Amino acid sequence: KIFMNTLKYLQSNEFLLDVDLWRLFANLEELNEISLSFLKTFFETVKEHVSKSESPTDFSSILRKFFQGDLCQTHQIYCLNYTSAVFYLENLRQREDFGIYLKQWCEQNEQCKRLHLPELLVAPLHRLTRYPLLLSNIWRRSTDETEKDFIWSLKEKVEKSIRDLEGKVKWLDNFQKFRQLQEVIIWPQVWDRDKRFFVPECLKQSLRENSSENILSSANRLLLHEGRLTIAESTRLLDVYLFLFDDFLLITKTKRNKKKYGGSDTGLIPVCPSLTPELQSFIREGGFCTVLDQPIPLDRLILKNVDPVHVTVFSLRNAFLIQHENRYRQCIAVFLLQAQTETAKKTWMSQIETAISNYTTQHETKKSTAFCFPAESSEI
Repeated sequence: KIFMNTLKYLQSNEFLLDVDLWRLFANLEELNEISLSFLKTFFETVKEHVSKSESPTDFSSILRKFFQGDLCQTHQIYCLNYTSAVFYLENLRQREDFGIYLKQWCEQNEQCKRLHLPELLVAPLHRLTRYPLLLSNIWRRSTDETEKDFIWSLKEKVEKSIRDLEGKVKWLDNFQKFRQLQEVIIWPQVWDRDKRFFVPECLKQSLRENSSENILSSANRLLLHEGRLTIAESTRLLDVYLFLFDDFLLITKTKRNKKKYGGSDTGLIPVCPSLTPELQSFIREGGFCTVLDQPIPLDRLILKNVDPVHVTVFSLRNAFLIQHENRYRQCIAVFLLQAQTETAKKTWMSQIETAISNYTTQHETKKSTAFCFPAESSEI
């Protein structure tokens, strides 16, 4: 609340006017009011019961009023905005004027207890997950069977609400992650990637319309693993960045181009906080990834370990082989990859093997389900 009220005060004096209060704090003010009202009502009831030992505790009406009212709903609204708020905050923290607001105006306040804004923004999420524990404790100490049944059913509803919310938050988090990847990953046209293909200028526009970038537009796709590796070519070693999704593997070349984001100050580039620190740092440095070859579907990917014998003969350290086959089981591409350490190599191979196994199992299940038709009529 200190951060929010301070920002309101500064904006009333025409400072930081471009900072969006809702994007940063969402409905935090409403959430604080409802949470405080719930706590006051709850403790007043407890206090009254303690002072008058013979008076019955009317927890049911309190719990019904708040948990079937606005308490959970306001938490859900806040939690759904949380990921984008952290994303927005990471962008704002790069600014000098916003840094002064955080450090000199807010963090030095004694009421903050040396906590920073990211730590305070996550507090309502933690509070929501503790409500089922509170309801369990009340249920355990209740003596009225009718009240116990009501509290237990309420606890189950709150837990279901949290599970549903987790699914929505993960979906939004994944959506923002893939939106950032769409900005970072560049898909060159086929005639730029392979000089064997000649396309006249008059036909290039029609081919550009079928953009490969749409592959990353599905929010249902999952990024399982990613990181830097080295690929061995005939005359050189090339730094590459691999993205392992739940249905294909993408190999890209890393490049740095500060002009890509419209200026030389790459520190202001907004970075999705759910990406790995390595990729976040790479994006802030103005880096981007150019697709080296077409995506490799997991059901067309063959993974092979490089025998240690070849380490001394060909100086291949921590190496493994990826083979891309077409639908006719013909090899159409081979990539010799090297990791920085043996541990990193084992991690990559394990991640790819697991992804292939899960993909195969999932599609076999879909096929078996598709063939389970209802029984035909005897008249057919």
